[in-house]
Parts: sequence; structure tokens; C-alpha cells
Amino acid sequence: MCAYKKIPCDKTIDNSLLLLLEGYSFIQNRCYKYKTDIFQTRLLGQKAICMTGEEAAKVFYDNNYFKRKEVAPKRVQKTLTGQNGVQGLDGKAHINRKQMFMSIMTHENVKVLIDYTTEQWEKSSVSWQNKDIVLFDEAQIIMCQVACRWAGVPLQHNEIKQRASDLGKMIDGFGGVGLRYRQGRCARKRSEEWIRDIITKIRARKFTPAKGTAADTIAWQIDQNKKLLSTQIAAVELLNIIRPMVAIATYITFGVLAMYEEPEYRNKFQRRDNDYNQMFVQEVRRFYPFTPYVAAQAKKSFTWKQYYITKGTLVLLDIYGTNHDPRLWMDPYEFIPERFDHWEYNAFSFMPQGGGDCNNGHRCAGELVTTEVMKASLDFIVNQLTYKVPKQNLRYRLSRIPTLPKSRFKMSKVRRII
Repeated sequence: MCAYKKIPCDKTIDNSLLLLLEGYSFIQNRCYKYKTDIFQTRLLGQKAICMTGEEAAKVFYDNNYFKRKEVAPKRVQKTLTGQNGVQGLDGKAHINRKQMFMSIMTHENVKVLIDYTTEQWEKSSVSWQNKDIVLFDEAQIIMCQVACRWAGVPLQHNEIKQRASDLGKMIDGFGGVGLRYRQGRCARKRSEEWIRDIITKIRARKFTPAKGTAADTIAWQIDQNKKLLSTQIAAVELLNIIRPMVAIATYITFGVLAMYEEPEYRNKFQRRDNDYNQMFVQEVRRFYPFTPYVAAQAKKSFTWKQYYITKGTLVLLDIYGTNHDPRLWMDPYEFIPERFDHWEYNAFSFMPQGGGDCNNGHRCAGELVTTEVMKASLDFIVNQLTYKVPKQNLRYRLSRIPTLPKSRFKMSKVRRII
């Protein structure tokens, strides 16, 4: 007869507030405290299990053991992801929706995206000559324009800043409380209304986006039941193309921060060696905080490493902690792009945007988009711009989700290199 091991328990009435207050370090702190890869606690009034590490990721992304439907907290759905989007689906519904996204992420479409990215940085930087800018704010506006153009979503000049701001607030609001959360909810309502109107016009043949764009593909997507996606769900999924691209502004900002703190990285990036640039952007994605953790629910009772996990239990997988696990990464809190030189790909140790299989699993469909847009954006900044970095607060807090350098990276005397 198998003897079960007792799951270490973090004995509190409810840890929801501490989860928000400790942010990215919440799971990691307790795994270190209890010297374990798994512990039990209470979150949002229910029993929850937190896990970290490669082995935990392998079981977490096994669809035989876990489901995602109706698991994500409502606060996340009402700000970041939207309700009934691909992130919260299982089985045939998830496969159908994931294939839709992957059909958009072709190498031809990504090449077009890279061209759009470079063009927009060139166009936007014209107005920066000898001026001071805040990199994150400008990058967010640029990525909004790039995302909409690439997705086939019309964007009027007088609405660019509002749309970029709303998409940014959706991203910023999911980990906040009070005003930050309320702003995220309001921003999602406005954004969904905007995109629903576009979907309605496409279906009424009042607007025709280019064939193969996200707007075209999603507007006419047939689900697993051979029915057209509802207007609301189509709007949620089109935002799930645009909103994550706006979030790349965070990675761009962190990439420039890394180059500022160690100028040698900038010098190497200037050589336009694609192998090094790929290593650099991967290390930015591993090292800096982005996704804190992801949630699923045990679809049946099972045993993992002699720990008994009961059907229906909420489980959180530590993304940030796994990306900084000393068992997987040498000197995990050191920024070392070269660690990715001849790196053997592992979908369960490197998970900046989720783990597992990208094509049919729950790993983000836009990973290639993220890395290529980062490379194009950073290439423009280091090879086409000169600037000064004034004194400012560049620290970022792991207690804040999502986090960012406090000053959002100010640049002064920005000039184009002619």
C-alpha cells in the first residue's frame, strides 16, 4: 500500500492579500521556507496548492490531470484575458481556438510584423529629436499601432493614445487592487466595445480586413461545434492578439535597462549578430519579471511524488520561481545571455509566457512574435538612436504585479543617427 507524504501547509486563514502584497516572490518564499516544491494554503476562500520547478510544470501542463475552464479568477478575466478566451478552455474547444491563433503566427505574417515594427519606430522617433521621452510610454503607443496594423484593426490617429492607454491598463490592472484594478476593468469594457463594433462591421461586410490577418481570421472562425464564434468571444480573442503585443513594451524597457546597466550588452547587440541577439532577448524574458504564476484545477485525484492531490483543487504553478530555479539555471539571479548559447530547448524549465507545447498546449501562441518584435525594437534603439539617461529611479519591485522600473526609463536628448 502506497504511503502518502503530507503536503506542507502554510497555515493562515487566507493568503489572498499576501499573494498580492508579495507578488512574484509569494510561492518562492514559502518553497524556500518549507524546503519543498509544493505546499498547501488558502486563496480566495478555497484550498489551494502551489508548486514550482520543472517536474511540477510537467504535471501541471498534462491535460490528463488538469483543466483550465472556469479556473482563472474573475479579476483576471475582467482585466487581462477577458471571459471565455483561449486561456480558459480545455479539450476540443481549446484545440480549435489554439489552431486559430497558430494559423495567424506564420513565418510570412511574422516577417510582415517585423517590417511594421521597424517602420513604426522610425516614424514615431521623428518627433523625438532632441527631446526627452519615457521609453515605456512611447513603446506602449508604438506597439499598439503595430499590433492594430498587423491584426487588421483600423485605428484612427485621434484614438491611438486612448487605445494604447486602455490596453496598458488592462495589463496593469489584473495584479492591482483599488483604483488600479477598477481602471483595468473599465479599460477592458471600452476595449471590448471597440472590438465588438469592428467584428460586427466585418461580418456585415462594412469593413474588410486583409485576408489572413487576425481580424479576418477571428471574425470568421468556426468553433468545434461548427458555429461562428459569438461577437463577444471574437472580440475577446482579437484583443488576445493585440493586448499581449502591447505588453511587449515591458520587455523592451527591461531590455534597454539591461543594456544601460551593462554597456557591453549594448555593444554586442549593435553587431547585429542574430545568434547573440536571440540569446539576449531570451535572457531578458527569463531574468526579468513578467508572468508571476498560472492557475489550473485538478480534473481528477492523483498522486505526484507521493503527494495526494484531490480532484477539484486549485493549483498555482510558479512561473517566476521556475525561471530562477538554481537547479535549472546556474547563477539564476545573474543576467547572462550566453547561457542560451547552444541551449537545449526545454518547455518546462523556461516559461516566461507559460510552459508546455506551443501548438496544442497552453504555452503562449505568440512567443515567436514576442522575440522577433523585441529584436527588431532593440535593434532600432541601439543602432538608430543616441540618448542620455538622466538620473532616475530604475528600481522595480517584485511585490508589484506586473512590475516595471519605477521611472519607466526616461531618455533625454534623444536623436536619430543619420
